[in-house]
Amino acid sequence: MEREEESLSARPALETEGLRFLHVTVGSLLATYGWYIVFSCILLYVVFQKLTTRLRASRQRQLDRAAATVGPDVVVKRQEALAAARMKMQEELNAQVEKHKEKLRQLEEEKRRQKIEMWDSMQEGKSYKGNAKKPQEEDSPGPSTSSVIPKRKSDRKPLRGGGYNPLSGEGGGTCSWRPGRRGPSSGG
Repeated sequence: MEREEESLSARPALETEGLRFLHVTVGSLLATYGWYIVFSCILLYVVFQKLTTRLRASRQRQLDRAAATVGPDVVVKRQEALAAARMKMQEELNAQVEKHKEKLRQLEEEKRRQKIEMWDSMQEGKSYKGNAKKPQEEDSPGPSTSSVIPKRKSDRKPLRGGGYNPLSGEGGGTCSWRPGRRGPSSGG
């Protein structure tokens, strides 16, 4: 029993001595070569990162080469799918064009009908302005505005020419501001 007690008490002393030895050796190693170890770790990290990017790039190139050597049947399928998609888009575009043409035909027909109505009313001696507005008044019931005749914009004379721009500094005004001369005044 005494031996067991001695071995138990001796064991912690050995462990503490081992830890003390480890602490001294690691501490002296870090004190002597610490900066070298830090810089070498950083260098290893950078080199590892560069190598992994190069390996990834080389793997990607190999995969691209493998994909480039795809069989002709796959290429034909891709081209057929592309042609089908183009045809579908062209059909949709043609349908939109037909709708637009039909809309234009309807507008032309409406204008032609209005001109015919105006001509008929002129032949009967009525005012063509009143007849042209009858369909619009029927569509929108509300207070009558027959007493107010709106002016056409094309009848008005523009106030200034079409090329007038107030920010350009040009344009016909007698008032134009110019900065004074630089430098000292020469009065004598």
